[in-house]
Amino acid sequence: MKQIEGIVPVMLTPFTDDNQIDYPGLGRLIDWYLHQGVDALFAVCQSSEMQFLSLQERVELAQFVVKKVAGRVPVIASGHISDAIDLQIEELTAMANSGIDALVLVTNHLDAKNEGSEVFFNTLNQLLNALPSSMPLGLYECPAPYRRLLSDEEFSFCANSGRFVVLKDVSCDLPTVVKRVRLAEGTPLNIINANAAIAWPAIQAGSKGFSGVFTNFHPELYHWLYHHGAEQPELANELSLFLSLGAVTETLGYPKNAKIYHQRLGTFNSEFCRVNKDNVLEKFWGLGVLLDQIHQGTALWQKKIAG
Repeated sequence: MKQIEGIVPVMLTPFTDDNQIDYPGLGRLIDWYLHQGVDALFAVCQSSEMQFLSLQERVELAQFVVKKVAGRVPVIASGHISDAIDLQIEELTAMANSGIDALVLVTNHLDAKNEGSEVFFNTLNQLLNALPSSMPLGLYECPAPYRRLLSDEEFSFCANSGRFVVLKDVSCDLPTVVKRVRLAEGTPLNIINANAAIAWPAIQAGSKGFSGVFTNFHPELYHWLYHHGAEQPELANELSLFLSLGAVTETLGYPKNAKIYHQRLGTFNSEFCRVNKDNVLEKFWGLGVLLDQIHQGTALWQKKIAG
């Protein structure tokens, strides 16, 4: 069983202007992630626009990533978008057979109407019985269609089951991360925080990495923070301020703004999104300047941590 920890980008899906998956662009994106030193890849997630992909597209996307990565880092994937249990079993079984290293369940689909733990456990147990017992599993508190945080009881059950190896924590709350790290002690379950504002203190508290959306802008800076921040805590704290403030740009048209960023890097040919049809540079005044400043600030920090 591969360890899922470190910097785990939530992968974008590039499209052509005529709304097809741009696989050459995806290949360039994977090369870029790996060049930045990421520790794993989270394919077919919310940043991938998975709610707007067909099942065939979701599976083919995961298969492409697995083939391109060729074992250099672990690949995890979700594609878990349905509420009906038969559809959940169909899509998760298909994804489990795609070659990925861990299959990620989305917590809100385990309790679609937010009815509570009884529904959560009923759905979860049906899925655990249907999915291959050899497939490592993950959990993702995806914000869409609603953010369904795990209770302590639900979290502890999953951790102690031995089936789960990673949680993408979207609590955005440092005390919750600290508590979950304690609850997971002695189990295979790693907690990976997704909130940039608490990235550094969460790492210090035992979070096993970072998997927020700004891994699509400067994953190498988060890589340094996770792997080397303890060696230079003052510099790590200073870097964490830049990372936290930069990540506020997520509210200005993500994931299209990330695609524009990658157009400027030469990774993508198109900014086309299925989830966002807005002209975000026009809608959010100053976004273009902010993207330039994030790029410039990233270059400055690259030099700073290299020295």
